[in-house]
Amino acid sequence: MRHDNVVTVARLDEFDEIVDVRSPAEFALDHVPGAVNHPVLSNEQRARVGTLYKQVSPFEARKLGAALVARNIADHVEHAFMSRGRDWRPLVYCWRGGKRSGAMAQVLRDIGWSVAILEGGYQGYRRDILAQLDSLPATLRFHAICGPTGCGKSSLLRELARKGAQVVDLEALACHRGSVLGGLPGEAQPTQKWFDSQVWDALRRFDPAHPVWVEAESRKIGVLQVPERLLVAIRASHCLRIEAPIGARVRLLIREYPHMLADPPWLKARLGHLSRLQSREIMQRWMALIDVGAWESLVLDLLVNHYDPLYRRSMHKSYPALDQAPALRPARLDEEEIAALAQRLIGVPASAPDASTAAAEV
Repeated sequence: MRHDNVVTVARLDEFDEIVDVRSPAEFALDHVPGAVNHPVLSNEQRARVGTLYKQVSPFEARKLGAALVARNIADHVEHAFMSRGRDWRPLVYCWRGGKRSGAMAQVLRDIGWSVAILEGGYQGYRRDILAQLDSLPATLRFHAICGPTGCGKSSLLRELARKGAQVVDLEALACHRGSVLGGLPGEAQPTQKWFDSQVWDALRRFDPAHPVWVEAESRKIGVLQVPERLLVAIRASHCLRIEAPIGARVRLLIREYPHMLADPPWLKARLGHLSRLQSREIMQRWMALIDVGAWESLVLDLLVNHYDPLYRRSMHKSYPALDQAPALRPARLDEEEIAALAQRLIGVPASAPDASTAAAEV
């Protein structure tokens, strides 16, 4: 009976709900995108059963585990699943697709629901998506947006997505903007496995007949590694570059990084990580500018002495033909102009009267 109800990752979208019965700690590290966590053993219970298995006997551990699992499943049925209708079709998985998912699936089947189990559980899912992260990028047509720090790449991606274009925003998925100051306030980066899952979930939904817009990234975004084959595909793709006046870039960065300016001690600590790359004189100047709140001068100095030279070295190494790529030359980098750029890129007639000045040579 089990074998007739075991499905692969390719069939995830067929189900009304994906139920992850692993512990909350396992779920937090990574899970199938869209899954809900209804653990049959809590973190503490799983540790308790595992300790009993090792220190006493498998038999004693199975007895305790069965009692705990039965109580937890009953609780989920009563409080989480009671409102589900007769036609509800859940997909259940655990670590390997074994006892925990089997126990939950059996109870749900006995109630009368059509239940399936994910083949190989989470481990099988992880193997499948890693294989697909190796193959999927080559099936897609990427358009990489290049440009130095503060030129509006992330804003342009968001606007393209709002207008219906296919976009994968790797920095948004990574909860990081890709520099020493790129951490988002109050947001930790996801685990590498959860980042992989989100990237895979985005790529699998794209139509290969249409371009996928992406920012030209480095190998790492914060502490996270961009999947290798995706990076190769992006670097081999059509690219365009944004060239904006440095004053407009300074103003955009001040708008987008208010948390940085609101916490001078944090800012000083983060910039301290650059002391190995910059002279003592430059470091002292940055700290002095922070002390007096000279934000425009500070951001301008950071761009001229750190970010722009770093960008030129890294991007020309990864994109040798970058100088020959089509160019966007926005003047202001405000919302109206970013919207005009996005409209031009996806072929939507611009409504703003000055949209013709928003982009050139594309």
